[in-house]
Amino acid sequence: MSAKPAVLIIEPFYGGSHKQLIDTLIECLNVSDYEIFSLPAKKWHWRARTGALYFSQMIPQNHEYKILFSSSVLNLAELLGCRPDLNVCKKVIYFHENQLVYPVREVKERDCQYGLNQIMTCLAADYVIFNSNFNRTSFLDNITPFLNIQPDLKLKHLREKIEKKCEVLYFPIKFHAFPNKRLIVGGDVQMNSLTTENANDCLHLIWPHRWEHDKNPKLLVEVLLELNKRQVDFKVTICGETYHTSPEAFEGLQEKLGSKLVNFGFLSRDKYVKTLLDGDVVISTAGHEFYGVAMLEATYCGCMPIAPNKLVYPELYPKENLYNTSNQLIKMLYNWCRNPSLFRKQREKFFEYFTFDRYSAQHLVPKFLEKFRV
Repeated sequence: MSAKPAVLIIEPFYGGSHKQLIDTLIECLNVSDYEIFSLPAKKWHWRARTGALYFSQMIPQNHEYKILFSSSVLNLAELLGCRPDLNVCKKVIYFHENQLVYPVREVKERDCQYGLNQIMTCLAADYVIFNSNFNRTSFLDNITPFLNIQPDLKLKHLREKIEKKCEVLYFPIKFHAFPNKRLIVGGDVQMNSLTTENANDCLHLIWPHRWEHDKNPKLLVEVLLELNKRQVDFKVTICGETYHTSPEAFEGLQEKLGSKLVNFGFLSRDKYVKTLLDGDVVISTAGHEFYGVAMLEATYCGCMPIAPNKLVYPELYPKENLYNTSNQLIKMLYNWCRNPSLFRKQREKFFEYFTFDRYSAQHLVPKFLEKFRV
């Protein structure tokens, strides 16, 4: 009789980067070593509320699990309360985001339960891994202020208990699965045959983010319309995951930009990769970002990144690629679009010193797999 799986992987929101992480990790495991229990990536709030209860019923009672790995969408404390037999596992939680600093349109909209779930999960876990230093620091720094929202109890020493369990492992990106339009020859960065651009071709701007308010589509539209008004030549792709309702800011944008808007909506993987390879600048307007897989993928494919000077971005990109105000963003893009050949020289310089190794799956996956050892 064959041995039962030792690694229990739980993902209440099996889509996007959550799915990408698990798929990347299990490529390096034997199928007989692990078992995955997951739910489709929809209705996030209900996944966070009821995922633990659902999995407590689905995970077999008769098992030999030694490791439990999950994202922080799972309320681990709740699961262990329903299934104390899983306490024998080494419990590893991965934070793709944290709810203590999640932006809400109005303070009264904030549902504190999601943040409390994550705090309880950390207390129940053995190892708590964050996808960036910004994610880790912003979570730890906000535990006490967050708990102080409630009116008549003082909860003490929780940060200290959690902090000693915490570490950072960047999200592992499979760069080796992407074509790379940059070619290093004798120390010089050159464009290889994947691209046939001329120095003065108009720039292709790319915004590859979820169509939700925390990615600030309103700022993107403001910037694009201002560039259009200033009559500089450019083309733009707005892609990323779309939902039932489009952001209000995107209404009428196709008519306003006309032929400059070359892609608008979700792209298949093949089309997405081809678009990144054709791109020149990848833009973030996010008000909420703990890592940014799409930005790094686009950068690897040859796009110059430009992002806000806040959140995770100062940790990832040089200060020359960051902006503080919408006017700064407009000015940078305007100058680049007006002089594409100068932009391309600046981009070559950027790629001479920017390194992808510390974000690569080849570098990071072994560090994750160490956590899967008993």
